[in-house]
Amino acid sequence: MISKSEEGRRSEKSMSQIKSHPDSDEQPEEDGNYELPPLIILTVQRYELETCEGQFHGQGVAYFEGGHVYKGTAYYNEEKTSWYKGDWVRNNREGCGLRCYPSGNIYSGEWKNNQRHGEGTMRWLNLGQKYVGAWQDGVQHGQGTHVWNLRRKDGSQYSQSNRYTGEFAQGQRHGWGTFYYAGGAIYEGEWKNNKKHGEGKFTLSDGRAFEGHFVDDQMITPNLRAHAPLGAFLLSHSNSSLLGPDMALNIDCLLDIIPERKRDTERKQVEFVVLRQERELRSICSFYSRLGYARSPENTLQLSRLQFWRLLKDCNIHHRGITLTQIDRLIREDVDPAEIHSPFTPVLLRKLVSYLVIVAYHIHSKDMVSPKYLLAACFSKLMTDDILPNAKNVKGFLFRQPDVGVVAMNYMKRCWEVFQLFCTATRDEQTMTCHHLLWMFKDLHLLDHKLTTRRLLEIINAESHDPDNLSASVDLEITFLEFFEVLLGCAEVTCEQVSETLKENHRVSGSNTETRKDSPEVETGISSAQDGSQLNVKTEANEIPEPAEYTNNPGGEIMCRPAENNTKDGKLELKMKTVDEFFNHFFFPASDYYQLVTRNIKKEKHHPESQRQML
Repeated sequence: MISKSEEGRRSEKSMSQIKSHPDSDEQPEEDGNYELPPLIILTVQRYELETCEGQFHGQGVAYFEGGHVYKGTAYYNEEKTSWYKGDWVRNNREGCGLRCYPSGNIYSGEWKNNQRHGEGTMRWLNLGQKYVGAWQDGVQHGQGTHVWNLRRKDGSQYSQSNRYTGEFAQGQRHGWGTFYYAGGAIYEGEWKNNKKHGEGKFTLSDGRAFEGHFVDDQMITPNLRAHAPLGAFLLSHSNSSLLGPDMALNIDCLLDIIPERKRDTERKQVEFVVLRQERELRSICSFYSRLGYARSPENTLQLSRLQFWRLLKDCNIHHRGITLTQIDRLIREDVDPAEIHSPFTPVLLRKLVSYLVIVAYHIHSKDMVSPKYLLAACFSKLMTDDILPNAKNVKGFLFRQPDVGVVAMNYMKRCWEVFQLFCTATRDEQTMTCHHLLWMFKDLHLLDHKLTTRRLLEIINAESHDPDNLSASVDLEITFLEFFEVLLGCAEVTCEQVSETLKENHRVSGSNTETRKDSPEVETGISSAQDGSQLNVKTEANEIPEPAEYTNNPGGEIMCRPAENNTKDGKLELKMKTVDEFFNHFFFPASDYYQLVTRNIKKEKHHPESQRQML
């Protein structure tokens, strides 16, 4: 009999369970295994050509009940996306063969008794993983190499890959092996159940190396020895930092909750995680520091709090039950209350890393089950689950399109003044809620049949965890970034008529150009008004930077590329004109008028008699 498999529901199983389902093609992030879909047994009605001792053996054609036919390649579903091509012995896959699974994953190599057994290569295409090496009873066992091609949420791939070369046992890294991290670090040493365990050496991307004894994936710091690129030295003080001065951590607010005898060890473990991610952290800092600025060959820009907020939102940190305003308070350090929520506050690299460690603890500590090193575990989870998959995939109304962001940044300082005007003073801070924002639009008379209250709420909730629940965020505090991006979202709605007019100008301009090409004599009939409008559009377009998009080069830096076609060029130009139109003709005039009326009312309250005499 030959079996035909159906796609089943994937469920995670332990290693002992997987042995009974050796043909599973699923592979989690590192080492889990999954259950094989249920089998349907088909009865062979007729078989042509080779047999051996009464069993089907070798090449031939098999005819099954229901009209199914097997010839050479065995298909396991009607779509022919699940199949096997190779050697058979007594109805079993045995010898060399190629197996394609319904998911698209592929195994090519040796088989024994229907199981991956011997030398073979497995590719998990959706996960970007590949294993080349020895197999036993369907799982990795013996010497092999496993490669992880890390991907972000937008589908883009990192320039480097994680790679392990060494010994495996029952599908796990076990024995001696070398792990090459995507960031450039290398670990050589002993492994146990997928964790660094035993004697090992950890080499950083800058050449610094640390040797010692590892237990459960963590280095035991009392046995730590360090080697610099130009010679060896001993860490004589347990509180010496492993990080350079530009990345030195300030996490005392977290260490205070750790028992004093464990603080130095806890700090060291956090530093180890930072060192493993150093290259990506530097790249992320450089990338976000360039948002909102025109392309410049010098990498001299400094990350600001505004850009730091954008990083957090891109990584969906605000979906973790915490607002950006609350994060500002957690990382406030000893700064003037007026600077806590300022978008202009510089964020150096060492502050960025420290802030991320603090954020990691507050959003992930509650999910940790008795970790040996709490802070290191939280920061590692933040980087793996939140930062690396999402960073550099820019969202929101401000920076999503680089040219629009450059234009919008020209109005940032003025908008910050308006933001402060409508903030409320609490706890020595100036903060704003979504409710205050709604009242601001009402007071400025910016709501109309196009920008309705509901449409405004939809813009406010555009990046919320539940965008359809418009009332959920009304009482939440917002930062200036969220305030500014709401204004840009409203600009698109308020200035729709302006956009339509500009589109019509482009259409008329293009139409007239074609007419002149076909009928030169008509050119003299064009009115001066039409000609002037076309000239103005062209002149203004030349004053705007060339449309571009943010892209990543292998070094993680922002590069600009020109617009692909005239349609894209025109759309960007319209959006940039829309931003200018909204701020110069709607928002700022409304704000100025509101402030004028407010001042007059205050004067009248203080001097009512003089006001009446003046009238």
